[in-house]
Amino acid sequence: MANGGPVEHGYPHLETVRAAVTALYRRLSYDTVRTFSVSVAPADVAFCDTDDLHLGAQRVARELVRHYRLPDARLIVGFREMTHAANVELAAGPEYFVELNDRFRTHRRDIGAALAHEVAHVYLHRLDLSFPGTRENEILTDTTATYLGAGWLLLDAFRQDGASSQKLGYLTPEEFGYVLAKRSLVFGEDPSVWFTSAQAYAAYTKGVALARRDEQQPPLVSAGWAGRRRYARDRRHAEGHRVSAGQPDVPYSFSPADRGSLRVAFPCPTCHQRIRVPVRGRVRARCGLCRTVLECDT
Repeated sequence: MANGGPVEHGYPHLETVRAAVTALYRRLSYDTVRTFSVSVAPADVAFCDTDDLHLGAQRVARELVRHYRLPDARLIVGFREMTHAANVELAAGPEYFVELNDRFRTHRRDIGAALAHEVAHVYLHRLDLSFPGTRENEILTDTTATYLGAGWLLLDAFRQDGASSQKLGYLTPEEFGYVLAKRSLVFGEDPSVWFTSAQAYAAYTKGVALARRDEQQPPLVSAGWAGRRRYARDRRHAEGHRVSAGQPDVPYSFSPADRGSLRVAFPCPTCHQRIRVPVRGRVRARCGLCRTVLECDT
């Protein structure tokens, strides 16, 4: 939790975020991901200063448990002085003890954001899905919360002015915006109407721009002129040398196929699983993981 300190911006964890989206689809399946088409509603996690602290926190926790479809999980929420925003004890269940930073005693509207992350930890624990390393696992948790409809609360908790700043979660504001934009493109949901933070809205618009660029990379037909020209040059190089032609600054790579032909591999713009198609002009590809149909010009 950044509380008055510097807030990291940009996309330093983008590779891990994309890997987290892929892992989520692989572990849950397309059908299960689609059951999270509706995000947590602002009214369901609203918390005003006149609400009882402990009863209100338990109410919000129950709502998030319901959202993550964990009917047999019970969260017991307490408060104490700590460095991080919150902590959850991942035992066998069904009871899970969550500790929130004492700061939330007086910043109650952000309790839902803190609990969204902690309940996502419980959800991933139940799925037995994790990444190696603490930081990577926290990025997986933030990405899961956001992609499954609760993480907009974490982005909305980002507020900054000349005197103070606050940010929850391990993703940067722009990375939260990127994952939210990915979700929006899949489910047709506009989370921007729920933001109370101007800084959150700005980060979301930047994330939308990057998510849109994922859909405009060669060999997709929606790629821009410059990308198509670069792709054609790389394809000619691969055809002439009959070897894989991959560059670190482009998302695609070529590899030999049967009888001297080529295949091109590129990430699905929805789930980021690698897709391989033959190099033979216009091709329609269907991602086997997220079922996205892609129009390609190879």
